Amino acid sequence: MNLGPYDEMQSAARFPLHLSASVKSQGSAYAAETENISANGVLLAMDNDVPVGSMVDVTILLPAEVVGARRDVQVDCRGRVVRSFEDRGRRAVGVVIDEYHFERA
Repeated sequence: MNLGPYDEMQSAARFPLHLSASVKSQGSAYAAETENISANGVLLAMDNDVPVGSMVDVTILLPAEVVGARRDVQVDCRGRVVRSFEDRGRRAVGVVIDEYHFERA
């Protein structure tokens, strides 16, 4: 996804990982896919809009074969939406991660 001038404001290296994710906000749950992940946040591709400023819970599933584990690893994140825009017919939602923890799925 092309973020334009926002690309230049990123302070942490981003990694283009396309992983299954789910987003919960204000009592609703949505399926999503990560576009890229950094130490500070995640860019999600999804079919639903989540307004800027919304608090979200994001769950990302890391497949065992990707992380070299016996079982999948689940990353539960809490953060806030800082960007929301349309790209190639899908919604792109940028989330700053405030806290996270890992657990085996």
